[in-house]
Amino acid sequence: MSRPNTNGWMWPEACALLARSERLQHQFFHVAWQQSHAAVWEPPVDVIETSDHVYIFVALPGVDPKTIGAQIDGNTLLVGGERTLPETLHDAIIHRLELPHGRFARRVPLPAGQYADVQSATANGCLIVTLTKNH
Repeated sequence: MSRPNTNGWMWPEACALLARSERLQHQFFHVAWQQSHAAVWEPPVDVIETSDHVYIFVALPGVDPKTIGAQIDGNTLLVGGERTLPETLHDAIIHRLELPHGRFARRVPLPAGQYADVQSATANGCLIVTLTKNH
């Protein structure tokens, strides 16, 4: 059995790509399992609080805003939907695919408090949920 040539350019590049892939997976999303064992991804979230509002930014690049569902359940924001390739790309050759695809879901614990108003919008690849504090 011959040993692979680890002195060539391919081996270090492959190791670097694997390491980068693992870093991206841990940094931007992680896989969760539903009861049906279908994999879903969880988008990264920022929760920012001011004296009058709580802002939740959910990173959803390439997700059609019409497919996003969001609701408040107690002290948790539930966000879900699906990211799919555009129909025109279904027969395309994929050279790199780093953005997650398929169903996503995220449960975001909210800061304690009462909220008088809830607004949502999309901008710059994010779902932005604005909660107005009830003073």
